[in-house]
Amino acid sequence: MPDANPTALEFLETRRSRPAKTLAGPVPSRDALARLLTIAARCPDHGKLEPWRFIVLEKAALARLAGTIPAAGARLGIEAEKVTKAVAQYADADLVVAVVASPKTSDKIPEIEQTLSAGAVCMQLLSAALAAGWGANWLTGWACHDPVWREQTLGLMPHEWIAGMIHIGTETSAPPERPRPDLDAITEWIEP
Repeated sequence: MPDANPTALEFLETRRSRPAKTLAGPVPSRDALARLLTIAARCPDHGKLEPWRFIVLEKAALARLAGTIPAAGARLGIEAEKVTKAVAQYADADLVVAVVASPKTSDKIPEIEQTLSAGAVCMQLLSAALAAGWGANWLTGWACHDPVWREQTLGLMPHEWIAGMIHIGTETSAPPERPRPDLDAITEWIEP
């Protein structure tokens, strides 16, 4: 029987994201955030390509991003309600880490594996923040999927995209539990 880590297993069994709109200050210090980013970067990365990078968005940068949302929404024909929600996602936040998927050219590592690695970074950062006692949530949204907005507001290159906007802060209210998947409905056992 392998050596188990019951504390880690219990954390993973009960892990629950905190809605971004319920997060407030204080947020992690730069040193504390650097530790979380270091943990996030210890994700599966076939070929050691590091096909992702981080952009740390503090309050002033988030306010600037919020100000760009209405024009992007008008350009794309996004419904007013969705524009308002997107503005709030940035205007009301105190700290967000943009996990940028930045695929590398490789004859050995397909782009889908690099994409999965970027998703693993998001999950690792989310879990690290929660394990450190912070509230955290993984979001994207219509603006994140717009190449023009990504390039003009965050300086992404044309081949890059946003894997996740990880909101981190102090939890102001405990989230209710939500229904979880029916394991029997999503699991198939193959026997010899």
